[in-house]
Amino acid sequence: MATGADVRDILELTGGDNDGPITKKDLINSDKKKSKKATETLTFKRPEGMHREVYALLYSDKKDAPPLLPSDTTQGYRTVKAKLGCKKVRPWKWMPFTNPARRDGAIFHHWRRVAEEGKDYPFARFNKTVQVPVYSEQEYQMHLHDDGWTKAETDHLFDLCKRFDLRFIVVHDRYDHQQYRKRSVEDLKERYYSICGKLTKVRAASGTEPKIYIFDAGHERRRKEQLEKLFNRTPEQVAEEEYLIQELRKIETRKKEREKKAQDLQKLIKAADTTTELRRAEKRVSKKKLPQKRETEKPAVPETAGIKFPDFKSAGVTLRSQRMKLPSSVGQKKIKAIEQILIEQGVDLNPMPTEEIVQMFNELRSDLVLLYELKQAHSNCEYEQQMLRHRYEALLKAGGCVGTVGAASTPGAESQSWLNADDIKVEAKEQIIDVVGAPLTPNSRKRRESASSSSSVKKVKKP
Repeated sequence: MATGADVRDILELTGGDNDGPITKKDLINSDKKKSKKATETLTFKRPEGMHREVYALLYSDKKDAPPLLPSDTTQGYRTVKAKLGCKKVRPWKWMPFTNPARRDGAIFHHWRRVAEEGKDYPFARFNKTVQVPVYSEQEYQMHLHDDGWTKAETDHLFDLCKRFDLRFIVVHDRYDHQQYRKRSVEDLKERYYSICGKLTKVRAASGTEPKIYIFDAGHERRRKEQLEKLFNRTPEQVAEEEYLIQELRKIETRKKEREKKAQDLQKLIKAADTTTELRRAEKRVSKKKLPQKRETEKPAVPETAGIKFPDFKSAGVTLRSQRMKLPSSVGQKKIKAIEQILIEQGVDLNPMPTEEIVQMFNELRSDLVLLYELKQAHSNCEYEQQMLRHRYEALLKAGGCVGTVGAASTPGAESQSWLNADDIKVEAKEQIIDVVGAPLTPNSRKRRESASSSSSVKKVKKP
């Protein structure tokens, strides 16, 4: 009986792993061997030294061989497969076309589908033209006549506006200034829009109010003059303007700070007035009430007091001494100031926490905080008043120095006494005076110094 090894020997093939005769087990397990071989052939191992990302580019998830042509097999967002069918491709043809926007009848050629032969040029719809009004001889004589414009000049203007689509800079450039008067761009615009407004008003239906565009030529001229002045500024003028803007910003910030401080001061004054009124009202009510009701009722702390103590209204056991604990909103400076005043007045810092003592002690400390804030506001106001006085005196010194340079007479005793009040020493050049127009800019200082020096020289030359 021939075996597989004999057949391989006859065909001069190399021997396999199992060269023995075929047994019953080989026949039974033949499907398993085939599946194992199939799985072994499909598995590929990544070569040593090759990165995982590079290996993933070579083979897909199905472990197929790398494609010869680039293709996209993933199904996801922004990935659409090319649907290739067996239909015929639409033919294209090199054909002539004309653009309806052109009036010279020029013929051009381009590639186009055969099915679109004979259709209009698709991009002609983007050619938008301005509808320039047309007037008759009778309308001109009745409504559009102007002594400064002739009909021929008006016709020439409207012809140019129609040719150049209301590009008035081009219209002014192509305007015939030799045959007609020399006009500016504002004059041309004013004439054109005045005629358009009159025509719309005349041609409008009765009972309707049409919208008329009015061109302000004077405003346009002033705007261009200002623009030219702004463009022709020297670097010194630009620096002076920046300096003035900075000073103006400083003045505005100081003004806002003062307004805020004034509002805070008014709030403190109102709080002090309301607390005193509430205390007086409570005293009047407490005198009228019986002593039994006074013990049962809980005294209300005014909301406008300096300190707002928390109300212990939650369920559970609480100590009465917790009501005397200062809240976290009170700063350390205020706490130290309160303790110092209490020690000076001989008041215990931790008194016996009875109902009446807790109420009176909290009211006392709130009044002390209010008094402390009022003192601070008063000191700030005095400081600002003194600063304003210094600035005012510095302004007087600066004005007096400029006005008295080269003068024969000396300032009077009153001005001397005013300038020397409180022995203030302020340098006028470095001091920033918080008055509108008061800061002396570098250029203005130079001009004033040069003017004062020239006037002093002239007076010296006189006999």
